[in-house]
Formats: sequence, structure tokens, C-alpha cells
Amino acid sequence: MPNITVELLSGRTLDQRREFAEAVTAAAVDILKARRASVRIRFDEIEREDVANGGTLESDRTS
Repeated sequence: MPNITVELLSGRTLDQRREFAEAVTAAAVDILKARRASVRIRFDEIEREDVANGGTLESDRTS
């Protein structure tokens, strides 16, 4: 059973999550030969102030 955890900055829509879950599930079935019903995806939403890239908080970036 593939258990896939995805960390996302907050703000993704429900439709984006649905589309992503469908694509990742299809890839797991195709590549890992997993049963579709066994593929579990968990989304962990993180806030922009909780992550930094290159020493700069995402919340401090302008774009």
C-alpha cells in the first residue's frame, strides 16, 4: 500500500488537490503496480511563514 504524503503551501484549491490526487494515484498504479484502492495520499498544508527557501521566509517574498 503506497502512502504518499504531500506538503503544500496553503492556498491550493480543492479542485487542484483532486486533480493532483488523481494524477499521483494513476502514476502509482502504473509504475508501482499498486491497486488503485490501496493508494493513500495525505496533504499536509503549511503556512508561508512556516517555511524558508534560501534563507528567506516564504511570507517575506513578494512574488
